[in-house]
Amino acid sequence: MMCQLVTGGAGFIGSCYVLQARKRGVRVINLDKLTYAGNMDNLDALRGDGGHVFVCGDIGNAELVAHLLDSYRPDAVVNFAAESHVDRSIMDPEAFVRTNVLGTSTLLRVVKDWWHTLPPQTAAAFRFLHISTDEVYGALQPGDEPFAETTPYSPNSPYSASKAAADHLVHAFHETYGLPTLVTNCSNNYGPRQFPEKLIPLMILNALEQKALPVYGKGANIRDWLHVEDHCAAVARVLEAGQPGRKYNIGGHAERANLDVVRAVCAILDDMAPSSQGSYARLITFVADRPGHDFRYAIDSTRITEELGWKPKHDLDSGLLETVRWYLDNAAWVEHVRSGAYRQWLVRNYAGRA
Repeated sequence: MMCQLVTGGAGFIGSCYVLQARKRGVRVINLDKLTYAGNMDNLDALRGDGGHVFVCGDIGNAELVAHLLDSYRPDAVVNFAAESHVDRSIMDPEAFVRTNVLGTSTLLRVVKDWWHTLPPQTAAAFRFLHISTDEVYGALQPGDEPFAETTPYSPNSPYSASKAAADHLVHAFHETYGLPTLVTNCSNNYGPRQFPEKLIPLMILNALEQKALPVYGKGANIRDWLHVEDHCAAVARVLEAGQPGRKYNIGGHAERANLDVVRAVCAILDDMAPSSQGSYARLITFVADRPGHDFRYAIDSTRITEELGWKPKHDLDSGLLETVRWYLDNAAWVEHVRSGAYRQWLVRNYAGRA
Protein backbone atom coordinates (compact mmCIF):
# COMPACT_ATOMS: atom_id res chain seq x y z
CA MET A 1 0.00 0.00 0.00
CA MET A 2 1.32 3.44 -0.92
CA CYS A 3 1.93 5.68 2.09
CA GLN A 4 2.00 9.49 2.12
CA LEU A 5 2.86 12.00 4.83
CA VAL A 6 0.33 14.81 4.36
CA THR A 7 0.90 18.02 6.29
CA GLY A 8 -2.00 20.35 7.04
CA GLY A 9 -4.39 17.50 6.37
CA ALA A 10 -7.13 18.76 8.71
CA GLY A 11 -7.56 22.05 6.88
CA PHE A 12 -9.95 22.85 4.07
CA ILE A 13 -7.89 21.71 1.08
CA GLY A 14 -5.72 19.21 2.94
CA SER A 15 -8.68 17.32 4.38
CA CYS A 16 -10.28 17.06 0.94
CA TYR A 17 -7.03 15.59 -0.37
CA VAL A 18 -6.81 13.12 2.52
CA LEU A 19 -10.38 11.93 1.92
CA GLN A 20 -9.66 11.42 -1.78
CA ALA A 21 -6.38 9.65 -1.04
CA ARG A 22 -8.07 7.17 1.27
CA LYS A 23 -10.64 6.41 -1.44
CA ARG A 24 -7.70 5.57 -3.72
CA GLY A 25 -6.33 3.20 -1.08
CA VAL A 26 -3.39 5.39 -0.04
CA ARG A 27 -2.31 5.11 3.60
CA VAL A 28 -2.15 8.65 5.02
CA ILE A 29 -0.05 9.92 7.92
CA ASN A 30 -1.75 13.23 8.62
CA LEU A 31 0.34 15.86 10.44
CA ASP A 32 -1.61 18.98 11.42
CA LYS A 33 -1.00 21.58 14.11
CA LEU A 34 -4.76 22.12 14.51
CA THR A 35 -4.64 25.90 14.57
CA TYR A 36 -7.94 27.77 14.24
CA ALA A 37 -8.49 26.56 10.64
CA GLY A 38 -7.62 22.91 11.30
CA ASN A 39 -10.74 20.93 12.07
CA MET A 40 -11.02 17.25 12.91
CA ASP A 41 -14.70 17.40 11.92
CA ASN A 42 -13.43 17.61 8.33
CA LEU A 43 -12.17 14.04 8.76
CA ASP A 44 -15.28 12.52 10.36
CA ALA A 45 -15.60 10.03 7.51
CA LEU A 46 -12.25 8.49 8.51
CA ARG A 47 -13.04 7.78 12.17
CA GLY A 48 -11.96 4.20 12.85
CA ASP A 49 -10.07 3.99 9.54
CA GLY A 50 -6.76 2.24 10.23
CA GLY A 51 -5.35 3.61 6.98
CA HIS A 52 -5.49 7.15 8.36
CA VAL A 53 -3.07 8.04 11.16
CA PHE A 54 -3.54 11.51 12.63
CA VAL A 55 -0.68 13.25 14.43
CA CYS A 56 -1.14 16.66 16.07
CA GLY A 57 2.08 18.55 15.51
CA ASP A 58 4.03 21.28 13.72
CA ILE A 59 6.03 20.94 10.51
CA GLY A 60 8.63 23.07 12.29
CA ASN A 61 9.20 20.30 14.85
CA ALA A 62 12.22 18.59 13.28
CA GLU A 63 12.33 15.71 15.75
CA LEU A 64 8.66 14.86 15.21
CA VAL A 65 8.95 14.98 11.42
CA ALA A 66 12.07 12.80 11.51
CA HIS A 67 10.28 10.30 13.75
CA LEU A 68 7.30 10.08 11.37
CA LEU A 69 9.56 9.58 8.36
CA ASP A 70 11.55 6.85 10.10
CA SER A 71 8.45 5.13 11.46
CA TYR A 72 6.19 5.16 8.40
CA ARG A 73 8.66 5.52 5.50
CA PRO A 74 6.27 7.38 3.19
CA ASP A 75 6.49 7.26 -0.58
CA ALA A 76 5.73 10.99 -0.73
CA VAL A 77 5.35 14.10 1.41
CA VAL A 78 2.51 16.43 0.40
CA ASN A 79 2.81 19.82 2.10
CA PHE A 80 -0.51 21.65 2.54
CA ALA A 81 0.50 23.14 5.90
CA ALA A 82 0.31 26.94 5.70
CA GLU A 83 -1.17 30.11 7.05
CA SER A 84 -3.31 31.15 4.12
CA HIS A 85 -5.55 34.16 4.72
CA VAL A 86 -4.34 37.47 3.29
CA ASP A 87 -6.26 39.61 5.79
CA ARG A 88 -4.68 37.77 8.72
CA SER A 89 -1.23 38.17 7.16
CA ILE A 90 -1.71 41.92 7.08
CA MET A 91 -2.43 41.91 10.82
CA ASP A 92 0.27 39.39 11.83
CA PRO A 93 2.91 38.89 9.11
CA GLU A 94 5.35 37.17 11.46
CA ALA A 95 2.99 34.22 11.96
CA PHE A 96 3.08 33.64 8.20
CA VAL A 97 6.87 33.76 8.11
CA ARG A 98 7.08 31.25 10.97
CA THR A 99 4.84 28.67 9.32
CA ASN A 100 5.18 29.26 5.59
CA VAL A 101 8.90 30.04 5.44
CA LEU A 102 10.63 28.65 8.52
CA GLY A 103 8.27 25.69 8.84
CA THR A 104 8.68 24.74 5.19
CA SER A 105 12.45 25.13 5.47
CA THR A 106 12.59 22.78 8.46
CA LEU A 107 10.34 20.26 6.74
CA LEU A 108 12.51 20.30 3.61
CA ARG A 109 15.73 19.88 5.58
CA VAL A 110 14.47 16.91 7.59
CA VAL A 111 12.95 15.24 4.54
CA LYS A 112 16.18 15.78 2.58
CA ASP A 113 18.30 14.21 5.32
CA TRP A 114 15.98 11.20 5.56
CA TRP A 115 15.74 10.86 1.76
CA HIS A 116 19.52 10.58 1.51
CA THR A 117 19.34 7.39 3.62
CA LEU A 118 16.98 5.61 1.22
CA PRO A 119 18.07 2.88 -1.19
CA PRO A 120 18.61 4.31 -4.71
CA GLN A 121 15.45 2.85 -6.24
CA THR A 122 13.27 4.03 -3.34
CA ALA A 123 14.89 7.48 -3.37
CA ALA A 124 14.27 7.84 -7.10
CA ALA A 125 10.55 7.09 -6.67
CA PHE A 126 10.07 9.45 -3.71
CA ARG A 127 8.37 12.84 -4.18
CA PHE A 128 8.04 16.04 -2.14
CA LEU A 129 5.03 18.03 -3.38
CA HIS A 130 4.54 21.59 -2.14
CA ILE A 131 1.13 23.29 -2.46
CA SER A 132 1.34 26.98 -3.31
CA THR A 133 -0.82 29.79 -4.69
CA ASP A 134 -1.24 31.96 -7.77
CA GLU A 135 -0.80 35.01 -5.52
CA VAL A 136 2.99 34.63 -5.69
CA TYR A 137 2.82 36.00 -9.24
CA GLY A 138 1.33 39.34 -8.19
CA ALA A 139 -1.60 41.07 -9.85
CA LEU A 140 -3.01 41.21 -13.37
CA GLN A 141 -4.96 43.93 -15.13
CA PRO A 142 -7.85 43.35 -17.56
CA GLY A 143 -6.48 42.02 -20.82
CA ASP A 144 -3.24 40.71 -19.32
CA GLU A 145 -2.28 37.14 -20.15
CA PRO A 146 -2.98 34.65 -17.32
CA PHE A 147 -0.17 33.50 -15.05
CA ALA A 148 2.05 30.81 -16.57
CA GLU A 149 4.65 28.77 -14.73
CA THR A 150 7.29 31.10 -16.20
CA THR A 151 5.63 34.30 -14.92
CA PRO A 152 8.09 36.16 -12.65
CA TYR A 153 7.20 36.27 -8.97
CA SER A 154 5.90 39.60 -7.67
CA PRO A 155 4.06 39.00 -4.37
CA ASN A 156 2.18 41.95 -2.89
CA SER A 157 0.98 40.74 0.54
CA PRO A 158 2.78 39.22 3.51
CA TYR A 159 0.92 35.98 2.76
CA SER A 160 1.99 35.79 -0.88
CA ALA A 161 5.53 36.86 -0.01
CA SER A 162 5.80 34.04 2.52
CA LYS A 163 4.49 31.52 0.00
CA ALA A 164 6.89 32.82 -2.66
CA ALA A 165 9.79 32.32 -0.25
CA ALA A 166 8.64 28.75 0.40
CA ASP A 167 8.41 28.07 -3.34
CA HIS A 168 11.96 29.28 -3.82
CA LEU A 169 13.18 27.06 -0.98
CA VAL A 170 11.54 24.01 -2.57
CA HIS A 171 13.19 24.81 -5.89
CA ALA A 172 16.54 25.34 -4.17
CA PHE A 173 16.37 21.96 -2.42
CA HIS A 174 15.80 20.33 -5.81
CA GLU A 175 18.65 22.17 -7.51
CA THR A 176 21.11 21.95 -4.61
CA TYR A 177 20.43 18.53 -3.13
CA GLY A 178 18.58 16.73 -5.92
CA LEU A 179 15.45 16.26 -3.79
CA PRO A 180 12.66 15.23 -6.21
CA THR A 181 10.30 18.13 -5.58
CA LEU A 182 7.13 19.34 -7.26
CA VAL A 183 5.27 22.65 -6.79
CA THR A 184 1.65 23.41 -7.64
CA ASN A 185 0.26 26.95 -7.78
CA CYS A 186 -3.52 27.06 -7.58
CA SER A 187 -6.19 29.72 -7.96
CA ASN A 188 -8.90 30.56 -5.38
CA ASN A 189 -10.45 27.41 -3.93
CA TYR A 190 -14.06 27.01 -2.85
CA GLY A 191 -16.30 24.13 -1.81
CA PRO A 192 -17.46 22.20 1.28
CA ARG A 193 -15.67 22.57 4.63
CA GLN A 194 -13.99 25.89 3.88
CA PHE A 195 -13.30 27.93 6.99
CA PRO A 196 -15.79 30.83 7.01
CA GLU A 197 -13.25 33.65 6.98
CA LYS A 198 -13.05 33.20 3.19
CA LEU A 199 -15.39 35.03 0.80
CA ILE A 200 -17.94 32.40 -0.24
CA PRO A 201 -18.68 30.75 3.14
CA LEU A 202 -18.59 34.14 4.87
CA MET A 203 -21.27 35.42 2.51
CA ILE A 204 -23.42 32.30 2.93
CA LEU A 205 -23.34 32.32 6.71
CA ASN A 206 -23.70 36.08 7.16
CA ALA A 207 -26.68 36.09 4.80
CA LEU A 208 -28.44 33.33 6.71
CA GLU A 209 -28.09 35.42 9.88
CA GLN A 210 -29.28 38.59 8.12
CA LYS A 211 -25.88 40.23 8.66
CA ALA A 212 -24.10 42.60 6.31
CA LEU A 213 -22.24 41.01 3.40
CA PRO A 214 -18.96 42.99 3.40
CA VAL A 215 -17.46 43.46 -0.06
CA TYR A 216 -14.10 45.18 -0.38
CA GLY A 217 -14.00 48.35 -2.48
CA LYS A 218 -16.41 48.13 -5.39
CA GLY A 219 -16.25 44.33 -5.61
CA ALA A 220 -14.49 44.57 -8.97
CA ASN A 221 -11.47 42.43 -8.05
CA ILE A 222 -11.35 39.30 -10.20
CA ARG A 223 -10.43 35.78 -9.13
CA ASP A 224 -10.23 32.44 -10.94
CA TRP A 225 -12.38 30.02 -8.90
CA LEU A 226 -11.31 26.38 -8.52
CA HIS A 227 -13.43 23.71 -6.82
CA VAL A 228 -11.44 22.08 -4.03
CA GLU A 229 -12.17 18.57 -5.33
CA ASP A 230 -10.75 19.49 -8.74
CA HIS A 231 -7.70 20.97 -7.06
CA CYS A 232 -7.03 17.83 -5.03
CA ALA A 233 -7.48 15.61 -8.07
CA ALA A 234 -4.89 17.75 -9.86
CA VAL A 235 -2.47 17.43 -6.94
CA ALA A 236 -2.83 13.64 -7.06
CA ARG A 237 -2.16 13.65 -10.80
CA VAL A 238 0.96 15.82 -10.40
CA LEU A 239 2.21 13.50 -7.68
CA GLU A 240 1.60 10.52 -9.93
CA ALA A 241 3.17 11.75 -13.15
CA GLY A 242 4.68 15.22 -12.70
CA GLN A 243 8.31 15.79 -13.65
CA PRO A 244 10.52 16.43 -10.57
CA GLY A 245 11.72 20.01 -10.39
CA ARG A 246 8.70 21.34 -12.30
CA LYS A 247 5.87 23.67 -11.33
CA TYR A 248 2.27 23.11 -12.38
CA ASN A 249 -0.40 25.82 -12.36
CA ILE A 250 -3.91 24.65 -11.42
CA GLY A 251 -6.87 26.87 -12.34
CA GLY A 252 -10.62 26.54 -12.48
CA HIS A 253 -11.19 28.37 -15.79
CA ALA A 254 -13.79 30.50 -13.95
CA GLU A 255 -12.81 34.15 -13.66
CA ARG A 256 -15.41 36.25 -11.83
CA ALA A 257 -15.51 39.61 -10.10
CA ASN A 258 -16.03 39.28 -6.36
CA LEU A 259 -19.32 41.19 -6.51
CA ASP A 260 -20.64 38.79 -9.16
CA VAL A 261 -19.78 35.83 -6.95
CA VAL A 262 -21.54 37.40 -3.96
CA ARG A 263 -24.63 38.14 -6.04
CA ALA A 264 -24.64 34.55 -7.33
CA VAL A 265 -24.51 33.23 -3.76
CA CYS A 266 -27.40 35.52 -2.81
CA ALA A 267 -29.48 34.30 -5.77
CA ILE A 268 -28.91 30.67 -4.79
CA LEU A 269 -29.90 31.38 -1.20
CA ASP A 270 -33.00 33.23 -2.41
CA ASP A 271 -34.04 29.97 -4.04
CA MET A 272 -32.87 27.46 -1.42
CA ALA A 273 -33.59 29.38 1.80
CA PRO A 274 -35.78 32.38 0.94
CA SER A 275 -35.99 35.18 3.49
CA SER A 276 -39.24 36.88 4.44
CA GLN A 277 -37.29 40.15 4.42
CA GLY A 278 -36.51 40.01 0.69
CA SER A 279 -33.50 39.10 -1.41
CA TYR A 280 -30.25 38.52 0.42
CA ALA A 281 -28.59 40.87 -2.08
CA ARG A 282 -30.00 43.77 -0.06
CA LEU A 283 -27.39 42.92 2.60
CA ILE A 284 -24.42 43.62 0.31
CA THR A 285 -22.32 46.34 1.94
CA PHE A 286 -19.28 47.92 0.33
CA VAL A 287 -16.45 48.46 2.82
CA ALA A 288 -13.02 50.04 2.68
CA ASP A 289 -10.62 48.00 0.56
CA ARG A 290 -7.81 46.07 2.17
CA PRO A 291 -4.23 47.36 1.71
CA GLY A 292 -2.46 46.14 -1.41
CA HIS A 293 -5.52 44.32 -2.76
CA ASP A 294 -4.46 42.58 -6.00
CA PHE A 295 -6.92 43.39 -8.78
CA ARG A 296 -6.99 40.17 -10.81
CA TYR A 297 -5.65 36.62 -10.76
CA ALA A 298 -5.94 34.23 -13.68
CA ILE A 299 -4.27 30.87 -14.27
CA ASP A 300 -2.97 29.33 -17.47
CA SER A 301 -3.32 25.56 -16.88
CA THR A 302 -1.91 24.53 -20.27
CA ARG A 303 1.06 22.63 -18.83
CA ILE A 304 -0.91 20.34 -16.50
CA THR A 305 -3.52 19.75 -19.19
CA GLU A 306 -1.08 18.93 -22.00
CA GLU A 307 1.49 17.01 -19.94
CA LEU A 308 -0.77 15.24 -17.42
CA GLY A 309 -4.25 15.31 -18.95
CA TRP A 310 -5.95 17.14 -16.06
CA LYS A 311 -8.96 19.43 -16.50
CA PRO A 312 -11.42 20.75 -13.90
CA LYS A 313 -14.72 18.86 -13.75
CA HIS A 314 -16.76 21.50 -11.92
CA ASP A 315 -18.11 24.68 -13.46
CA LEU A 316 -18.64 27.60 -11.09
CA ASP A 317 -22.43 27.73 -11.35
CA SER A 318 -23.00 24.10 -10.36
CA GLY A 319 -20.12 24.23 -7.89
CA LEU A 320 -21.68 27.18 -6.05
CA LEU A 321 -25.04 25.41 -5.91
CA GLU A 322 -23.39 22.35 -4.37
CA THR A 323 -21.39 24.48 -1.93
CA VAL A 324 -24.36 26.50 -0.68
CA ARG A 325 -26.36 23.29 -0.22
CA TRP A 326 -23.52 21.78 1.84
CA TYR A 327 -23.48 24.70 4.27
CA LEU A 328 -27.25 24.60 4.60
CA ASP A 329 -27.13 20.88 5.36
CA ASN A 330 -24.23 21.01 7.83
CA ALA A 331 -25.24 23.46 10.54
CA ALA A 332 -23.46 21.49 13.27
CA TRP A 333 -20.13 21.73 11.43
CA VAL A 334 -20.64 25.46 10.99
CA GLU A 335 -21.46 26.08 14.63
CA HIS A 336 -18.42 24.12 15.77
CA VAL A 337 -15.92 26.15 13.73
CA ARG A 338 -17.42 29.55 14.51
CA SER A 339 -15.79 29.89 17.91
CA GLY A 340 -15.58 33.00 20.00
CA ALA A 341 -12.09 33.62 18.63
CA TYR A 342 -13.44 33.50 15.08
CA ARG A 343 -16.20 35.98 15.89
CA GLN A 344 -13.69 38.31 17.54
CA TRP A 345 -11.52 38.18 14.44
CA LEU A 346 -14.47 39.16 12.22
CA VAL A 347 -15.10 42.19 14.37
CA ARG A 348 -11.42 43.11 14.35
CA ASN A 349 -11.07 42.76 10.56
CA TYR A 350 -14.29 44.41 9.40
CA ALA A 351 -15.03 46.97 12.14
CA GLY A 352 -14.38 50.47 10.93
CA ARG A 353 -14.30 49.54 7.23
CA ALA A 354 -17.75 50.96 6.46
